[in-house]
Amino acid sequence: MPKYQAEDHHPRTVERLLHARQLAHLRARKYGAAVIVESGPKDDAYKHLRLTRDTAHLWSLDIANHRGRWERTPFRASLEEVVALVADSFPWTLQPVHYPERTSDPEH
Repeated sequence: MPKYQAEDHHPRTVERLLHARQLAHLRARKYGAAVIVESGPKDDAYKHLRLTRDTAHLWSLDIANHRGRWERTPFRASLEEVVALVADSFPWTLQPVHYPERTSDPEH
């Protein structure tokens, strides 16, 4: 069975769902069968999560670890349900990431 591709409206849907939950710092982009949610500068983006389209209506969830590598989760549901699951059950994965200009700054 061929893998379904993400469609152009899917990233907009994910952004709308996230922004409705006061997570306006996040953006979504399409990458093949996946919608990747990230934040920070576009040239050095911080990955938060990846939603991969498995079927016409089901998406699987991967969450980025501290090294930016994808870790698969057992969750698979509709796009709206997966976004709600992450926002409600794993809110720390969607928090803003601070990029200090100098790591030797005593404040950091």
